Amino acid sequence: MVHASKSASTRAAILDHALSVASHEGLESLTLGTIADSLKMSKSGVVARVGSRETLQLAVLDQYRQRFEAEVIAPARCSVPGLARLRRLFAMSLEQVASGQSAGCFYISCAAEYDDRPGSVRLELASSVAAWRAAFEQCAEQAIAAGQLAAGTCPDQLVFEVYALLLAAQHDTRLLERSDGVARATAGFERIMSRCMAQPEEAQHGHE
Repeated sequence: MVHASKSASTRAAILDHALSVASHEGLESLTLGTIADSLKMSKSGVVARVGSRETLQLAVLDQYRQRFEAEVIAPARCSVPGLARLRRLFAMSLEQVASGQSAGCFYISCAAEYDDRPGSVRLELASSVAAWRAAFEQCAEQAIAAGQLAAGTCPDQLVFEVYALLLAAQHDTRLLERSDGVARATAGFERIMSRCMAQPEEAQHGHE
């Protein structure tokens, strides 16, 4: 039992370190040998706990997904369904992009590596991003149903535009090192909300 617990904690340490490395250098930078060397472990010891290089990459993505859901999705779900939750989800997502503790949103960072590369890692990454965007879409649909956003609002188009703001914020903040990326993304979000906001009569109808 003690051995199993130690093995699990060692695996957790490996994944934490691998996520830290991948956040700054990319998933493709991960190799079993370099992770073993940096943690002063044998390569066989790393293999015994995480398997192949691909299973290590998949485990790192899963580790980030759990963290992302805890830091972004779960807090947003504490808000009232609809517009309040949509705003909170955007704010938490933008905070992830601008976080000084990492190289921004790991999903966005990985996209350039895997957007045209087939395989299990790309599929897992795409699944995670799709789940993130689905959370935005659900919020938009709830806001429309509540009469907070205009009935003619297309949730899919709204999510596309909101997600584009997050991509631009990461690009400006990380690559261009601009200090106004978050403020500009926030202003863009408010313009989208203003454009999609329901008129008073629509809002009244939504509560009937």
